[in-house]
Amino acid sequence: MLHRLTHKISSRIILWLNRMPEQREILLLAFIVGLGSGIAAVILKELISLVQHLLVGWFKNPASGILYFLYPGVGMLLAYLIVRFVIKDNISHGVTKVLLAISRNESKIRPHNIWSSIVTSALTIGFGGSVGAEAPIVYTGAAIGSNVGRKIGLSYKNITLLLGCGAAGAIAGIFKAPMAGVLFTLEILLFNMSMTSILPLVMSSITATTVAYIFNGDAVIFATTLSVFRMYNIPFYILFGIICGFASLYFTRTTLFMEDKIYKIINSFGRWSICSMGLGMLIFFFPPLYGEGYGCLTALLNGRDLFAIGTTYFSGFFIKPWIIPLFFLGVFFFKVFSMTFTNAGGGVGGTFGPTLFMGGILGFVVARFCNLSGLPIPETNFVLVGMAGLMAGVMQAPMTAIVLIAEITGGYTLLMPLIITAAISYATIRLFEPYSIYTKRIAKQGYLLTHDSDQAVLTLLKTSELIEKDFSVVNMNESLGEFVEVIADSKRNLFPVVDRLGVLQGIVSLDDVKADMFDKNKYPIEHVYTYMKPAQDYVYEDDRMDAVMKKFETTGAWNLPVLDKEDRYLGFVSKSNIFSAYRNQLQQVSHD
Repeated sequence: MLHRLTHKISSRIILWLNRMPEQREILLLAFIVGLGSGIAAVILKELISLVQHLLVGWFKNPASGILYFLYPGVGMLLAYLIVRFVIKDNISHGVTKVLLAISRNESKIRPHNIWSSIVTSALTIGFGGSVGAEAPIVYTGAAIGSNVGRKIGLSYKNITLLLGCGAAGAIAGIFKAPMAGVLFTLEILLFNMSMTSILPLVMSSITATTVAYIFNGDAVIFATTLSVFRMYNIPFYILFGIICGFASLYFTRTTLFMEDKIYKIINSFGRWSICSMGLGMLIFFFPPLYGEGYGCLTALLNGRDLFAIGTTYFSGFFIKPWIIPLFFLGVFFFKVFSMTFTNAGGGVGGTFGPTLFMGGILGFVVARFCNLSGLPIPETNFVLVGMAGLMAGVMQAPMTAIVLIAEITGGYTLLMPLIITAAISYATIRLFEPYSIYTKRIAKQGYLLTHDSDQAVLTLLKTSELIEKDFSVVNMNESLGEFVEVIADSKRNLFPVVDRLGVLQGIVSLDDVKADMFDKNKYPIEHVYTYMKPAQDYVYEDDRMDAVMKKFETTGAWNLPVLDKEDRYLGFVSKSNIFSAYRNQLQQVSHD
C-alpha cells in the first residue's frame, strides 16, 4: 500500500512539473539536483573524516605509524569487495565515466552511482588511499542529475543539462566554490552549451554551495597567509608556468602508462597485493602521500614545512636546508605512483585531488630551491599558484583552475599570477598532448564530444541504431526464376546475397538483372551468382560514425551493407538515413 501511495504521489509531482514551462521546470529541477549534490558532498566529506578519526585519531607516538603501512591496503580491499560483489559495476575514473555516459549512453547513469561512489571512495580515502574525493562526488552528482531527468521523462538534451547541474553542484559542494563548479562543467563535461543553459548550472552550483556553508561553515578550504603580489616576480611565474606544463605532461602520461601496465595483471588479488605493498612502502618513506594530502598542503600554504612532512623515522635528516625541498621533490615524483597504486589496486578515487596536491608541492619545491639559491620569492604564493598551474595542465581547464584556486584559498590578490601560470601551463602541455587525463582514452576510442558541433553529433550517432533491415536476402545459388519472385515482393532495388551461414557474398542491383528478368527462358538457366557483384565497401555494427562517413565519401555509394563480427549480414546503412538522424540529433544537442 505504501508503494502504491508513493508511486501515486510521485506521478502527480511529475505531472505537475511537466505542465510547467520548460525553462521554469529545468530551473526547479536544477535546484533539486544542486540540493542533492550538496548534501552528497557533505556526506562524503563527513564519512572520510569519520573513518580517518576512527583509524588514526588515537595515534600518540611514531610507533603507531606502522599502521600507515597497512591501512591503505585494507581500504582498497574493502572498496574492491563492495564493487565486485555488491555493486557489480566498474565505478572508477568518475569524470571519464560521465563523459562516456554523455557520448555513448544518452546521458544515462545507473542509479547505484548516487551512493556507490560515496561509500567506496570514503573507505578508500579514509583508510589512507592516495587519491581525491572530487571525481567520485562528480560521478555522484552527475548520477543524481541523470536519474532525476530520466524519472521526469525529459529529453536527452535536458537530461544532459541536469547531469551537468549535478556535476557543477558536486564540485561547488565539495570545495564551496560555486563559480568553479560552473566552469568545470562548461570546460570539461558539456562542450556544446549555450548561454541559456548557464542559469540552471549556476542555480545548482549556488544551491550546493549554500548546503556546504550550512553544514561546514563559510571558511575557505585552504586557509593561507599570502605575500603581496610584486610585478618583478612576473618572470618567475612565467617560467613556473612552463615547469607546470611539463609536470602536467609527466602526471598524465605516467598515470596512464602505469595503469595500463598494472591492469595487465589478470589476478585481482595479485594486483591488490602488489599495489597495497607498493603504496604502503611509499607512505612509509613519504608520509604526506597518506590520504588526500590536504593537511600537508594547508601547512605549506602557511609556511609550516616541517609540520607538512609529518611523523617520520627520518626526521633527523631535515636539519640540513637542502634536504627538505629534495624530500618534497620525492613526494611530488611518487605521488603519481601512489595514486595509481590506489586506483589500480581496487580503490575508488580520482586524480583531481592529487593534481592540486602535486601542484602545491611543486610550487614549494621551486620556490624553496630559488630561495636557497639567493633568489627571494614568496613560497606560499608559489604553493597556491602551483595548484592552479598543474590543474590547468592536467585537466586542460585553465579557467576552472584559476577560479577554483582563488575560491578555495581566498587568493584573489594573486589573480594575475594565477592567470599567467595557468595559461602558460595549459599552452605548454598542448604542444605535446591535445587531450586531458580525462579525455585521452575516450578520444582514442572516438567517443569524445568536442566543441565541433558536427563532430559531436557524429560521435553521438550509433551505426547499430541506423541499420535498415527491410532488404530481401537471396542465396547465391538461387535460380533467376526464384530471384524474380523475390524481386516481385520487394520494395527495394538492392538484394544482399548470403551463403547458408548468413555471411555476405555480394550484392545484386535491380539494374543488373533488369535485362534478363523478362526472358523466362533464362529463369532455370541463370543463377543469382551470375549477376552478383562485390560490395563497394561494408561497415561493422560497432563502427564509429565518422569512419562510416569516410567510407561513403571514398566509395560514392548511397547504401553500404552492415556486418557483425563474424561477417554475417545484418542490413544496410544509407546516407539518407544518416542525414535524417544527424538532423534529429543536432536538434537534441542544441540548447538554443
